[in-house]
Amino acid sequence: MLTFFRQFFQSKIGLPIFLGFLVLMALAFAVADITGTGSSFGTVSGNDNIAVVGDEPIATGEVVLAANNALDQVRQQNPGLAMPEFIRAGAFDEVLRQLIDRFAISQYARKYDLAAGDNLVNSEILQIQAFKSLAGEFDEQTYLAALRQRGLTDATFRKDLVAGLLEDQLLLPALAAPQLPEKVARQYAALVLERRVGEIALIPSSAFAPAAAPTEAQLTEWYGANRSLFLRPERRTLRFAVFGTDSLKVNPAATEAEIAARYKKDAGLYQARERRAVTTFVVPTEDAAKALAARIRSGTALEAAARDAGFSASKAELRTREEMATATSFAFAENAFKATQGGVVEPAKGTLGWYVARLDSVEKIPARSLAEVRGAIAEQIGTEKRSAATADLIAEIESEIDGGTALAEVAKSYGLKVETTPALLGNGQAYGQPSVQIVPQLAPVLQTAFQMEESEPQLAEVVPGQQFVIFEVARVDEAAAPPLAEVRAQAEAGWKQAQGAKLARAAADRILGKVRAKTDLRAALGAEGKPFEIEPINLERRALIAQRGQRIPPPLVLMFSMAEGSVKLLEGPRNIGWYIVSLDEIATDPVDKEPGLLQQTRGQLAPTVSEEYRRQAAAAMRKELGTTRNNAAIDAVRKQLAGEQ
Repeated sequence: MLTFFRQFFQSKIGLPIFLGFLVLMALAFAVADITGTGSSFGTVSGNDNIAVVGDEPIATGEVVLAANNALDQVRQQNPGLAMPEFIRAGAFDEVLRQLIDRFAISQYARKYDLAAGDNLVNSEILQIQAFKSLAGEFDEQTYLAALRQRGLTDATFRKDLVAGLLEDQLLLPALAAPQLPEKVARQYAALVLERRVGEIALIPSSAFAPAAAPTEAQLTEWYGANRSLFLRPERRTLRFAVFGTDSLKVNPAATEAEIAARYKKDAGLYQARERRAVTTFVVPTEDAAKALAARIRSGTALEAAARDAGFSASKAELRTREEMATATSFAFAENAFKATQGGVVEPAKGTLGWYVARLDSVEKIPARSLAEVRGAIAEQIGTEKRSAATADLIAEIESEIDGGTALAEVAKSYGLKVETTPALLGNGQAYGQPSVQIVPQLAPVLQTAFQMEESEPQLAEVVPGQQFVIFEVARVDEAAAPPLAEVRAQAEAGWKQAQGAKLARAAADRILGKVRAKTDLRAALGAEGKPFEIEPINLERRALIAQRGQRIPPPLVLMFSMAEGSVKLLEGPRNIGWYIVSLDEIATDPVDKEPGLLQQTRGQLAPTVSEEYRRQAAAAMRKELGTTRNNAAIDAVRKQLAGEQ
């Protein structure tokens, strides 16, 4: 059954999760930008187990990490998505299911003697683009930094890669080319060819709204019950003072003595040095590296030798000996700096295997005298002086703020101008003043300002090393409905609309009953004696409507879910009235008259069929191994991630 496709596709998060939502961190690194910011949801203790698969426990920390990384992936399509909404949409349960399945599949594979060794894991890591330098070669420091940013260790990442490789060995042969039965594919293909014919009528609340104004008692009672319709959002008034390095009283000019002392201190930077560039690839074993090096020495091009052996060579930029050692290994750097230009570098071991390389170029940089570098040193010292003065000033201001000094007093002490904003909304707009723009320095701190208490100033850096702002909340206007007197006209209109909606519903029920009793819709509408609107519908194919990319009105959505010959009632938004939707005919063009449609449908549904088979296989493996879920721990993790405890 295609339950996952039908149900999860319609979730609030929907297709982006269905297509891109994977627990496997290796795939996340391969397809996503690893430089994205990590999630802040990580406070749940990892000491308890949320499940046990066979004899292997799954710690709470693992599901927290998986949920946070899954949220980060989905945020690439929906940046505003928060963890509570992510959980309400059922995504946490999907993360947990995939994690348990992954443990089950991995353990089942090992039970039947499948394995993924270090060499295979290393080759997978080498292929992941996010771990490569700008020159296109694997960079160990980039790799480790990427793992740290995601909260992973090398061991954890390798363990997950092993799980993925075992899953590929176990399931890929069976799921690589699934075939949806033609009969089923025809039913799905026919859906996109459907056309619907019928009518939609609106029974508007305004047609039944009373002309007379409500009594004071009626209006007061209605407003009390519907205050949420008139809520004014939370507003905050901020006080702030902006300052920058241009206001510092410091002489940044470097003296001759300072320049000479710096040149002496950094003498190593100005000595003659050498940089070298290589083309490399990495193989699993020393024997393979030596054999390939010998083949290259005998005349085969390095790129061809790498390609024939199933590897990809990459060119590195010019590097010093130290830079090359950091990017590869100390042994390889030593060998590279012994090689002759154009020659083969003696193979050396690195983190993920043995390097096979050719020395492409050598750059010799002569020593530089004090006269040659005087300007650069003077500029560097000046920058350092300004930075030091800035750091001292920031430290002084922070000390005063931490000590409880008011913003106005701090500003006065340092000669800063204090300004006050109008009441601001969370998005930075001035409430009731759409033409007013806040100063750009406040934009980076606005989110923080809406989480602060009143009269508790903070200091923030808005332009790194150059500009800063001291700010505080001067006043908080909580989200609340205004007094009735301030919105009386709107409240009276709302009361009339609500009364009209009740009468419109009664009229819609009468009309619906008559139509279901075989009265013509237009005749049933006419019997009410009101000027109702009715629109005949003769919709083109479902597929063409979807291709337009526009939001389909709810009555049309309802029409495409109805049975032929049926009539239904649909409430309109904001008490505008009630829709009566009548579907007279469903017409479907023959699938065979659309060349390629059946094959296209089977191809589009193939991943869904594969996922369904995978789920069934994973369920069978869980059953054989034995799986126990700790529901109390699962609920605790879910609540803590959602911020409910």
